[in-house]
Amino acid sequence: MQDKYIISITGIQEVDGEKDKIEVLTTGDYTLKNGHRYIKYKEYSEENPNVSTDAVVKVEGDDKVTIIRMGDHPSRLILENGVRHQCHYQTIMGPLQMGVYTSKVEQSLTDDGGDIKVKYQLDFFSDLVSDNEFHINIRKKEE
Repeated sequence: MQDKYIISITGIQEVDGEKDKIEVLTTGDYTLKNGHRYIKYKEYSEENPNVSTDAVVKVEGDDKVTIIRMGDHPSRLILENGVRHQCHYQTIMGPLQMGVYTSKVEQSLTDDGGDIKVKYQLDFFSDLVSDNEFHINIRKKEE
């Protein structure tokens, strides 16, 4: 019953006028629990494709998305439309607190899948680090 969904993720990050785009196509699970939708999948290291991290995207209503990464470098990114949150990143050098201001959360999820679009800024001690956006599309695998 695992990996019944195809998950397409496109992320764009802009730092000092330079844009970087990442596209990932993977499989995972998509469930509804206690009124929230959960997308679960594995992220793989570019340096070592045999190393993976469990990732969960939790969608709460129309305006809040939380991205949770577990493993050696856990993180929790809270993206809530119009709100700035302090978020925790565990890096090789140690823990790091980043400010996250979300300017857009759109989701059109149904029981069969759908889309999430988010735009946000990251800051460190209130200094802008990057402008970011991502789009996630979830759809059932064809049997």
